[in-house]
Amino acid sequence: MDASSTASSTMNGDDRSTMGKDVGGFSTPDHVLVDRQPPQQPATEANMYPEPANAVEADLEKSGLAVPEKPAGAPPGFSPADFPDGGRDAWLCVFGGFFALFCTFGLVNCVGVFLSYYIKGPLSYYDESTVSWITSVQIFVQTGTTIIWGRLYDTYGPRWLLITGTILYSFGLMMTSLSTEYYQFFLSQSILAAAASGAIFNAAMSSVTTWFFKKRGAAFGIIASGSSLGGVCLPIMMNHLIRQIGFPWTMRVVAFMFLGMCGIASATIKSRLPPRPKPVVFKDYLKPFTEPTMGLTMLAGFFFYFGMFLPFSYITLQAQSAGMDESLSEYLLPILNAVSIFGRIGPGILADKVGRFNMIICITLLSGVITLALWIPGKSSAALIVYGVIFGFSSGGFISLSPACIAQISDVREIGTRTGTAFLVTAIGALTGSPIGGALVTSMNGSYLGLQLFCGIAMTSSVVVYIAARYTQQGFKLVKV
Repeated sequence: MDASSTASSTMNGDDRSTMGKDVGGFSTPDHVLVDRQPPQQPATEANMYPEPANAVEADLEKSGLAVPEKPAGAPPGFSPADFPDGGRDAWLCVFGGFFALFCTFGLVNCVGVFLSYYIKGPLSYYDESTVSWITSVQIFVQTGTTIIWGRLYDTYGPRWLLITGTILYSFGLMMTSLSTEYYQFFLSQSILAAAASGAIFNAAMSSVTTWFFKKRGAAFGIIASGSSLGGVCLPIMMNHLIRQIGFPWTMRVVAFMFLGMCGIASATIKSRLPPRPKPVVFKDYLKPFTEPTMGLTMLAGFFFYFGMFLPFSYITLQAQSAGMDESLSEYLLPILNAVSIFGRIGPGILADKVGRFNMIICITLLSGVITLALWIPGKSSAALIVYGVIFGFSSGGFISLSPACIAQISDVREIGTRTGTAFLVTAIGALTGSPIGGALVTSMNGSYLGLQLFCGIAMTSSVVVYIAARYTQQGFKLVKV
């Protein structure tokens, strides 16, 4: 038997399965592939989610060779090569996310308008701390329920979260327009509308994560700027409409507007990855707490949220108590939110180049220092406006960088669950921060000094924890993190 016969006999045996692949650096010639029939194989995670590492492993397993151990590095499902970082569907997702955050976090940026109206109007017989529970619970429910929406997102994808959330969000705002008692405002605005907006918010943020890796900071910055634009337009619009047509019809106008804008978001937002249905496992929610970097990142977010919403909630009332004209004080929130548009885009783009953890440390430090150094001693209208400009920029940077940092240390296929867990932790800070601040104002007979100190110290504390989270990754090396 000659060599060619031997080769032919060998190709009829088990070694046929290794043809057409690169195994150990050797490849089969192309002419041998003519007679080969592609093997029928069941759908596995390796071919459903064709990451480069998974494809190589599958080939080695079929050839009977040993699979090398995975080197330590990025989490599974996180290969940068798999992210398109652009394209029609990716940018349509960003477009829809912009509208989604305009309607969800954009309204959260208007908490000062609601507080001012409630305290001076239908809830004037309650103290500031009690009334502030309406808006603080609204923020908590919107961000905290993402732990539920995140699991549903991972299992079913964004479509039904967006559609159902849009309908219930508009309905909740309609119910707010009919409210006259404390419990009615609480149930409609703080619970129903907030939970529905959380579903929209989670679907938008999680979907954008699946499309971008290198440009993730910029993408998050663009969609987060939607909430800033909402924070500019909505306070001005609502203040004027409340005076002209009253609060009930103002809320109905907002509800109809959000119905249309969230409809656009529902039509354009989709995930790059297919849903991965799997049973609810409680340890999936506990896992982030066992990871030092993730645990510290969540704790840092908690401290920043502890203080961040106090200027949004109280800067208008504090400015009026300091002697600012009421008509001018109404523009402090729009000014703050207008500048935050640049804060949400600029630091995100820069973070893609110098490191997201590096940038968020700088942003949180600026927020804490400017609060202690300018908001407390600043009594003039000019000083308060300057503070609003600087804090608007820095807080805007945090809003866009916080989810980007979480995504950077997470498996993208579990992004909904992990983002939801992180936002639940930070939401506790948002829930308790404003009532504590309101209680400090009441205990100090209307002075805002205690609130301002609490705000500045809380945000400065987050800087220390973010530095610790960075240290767990690269120590104190001056590198991109």
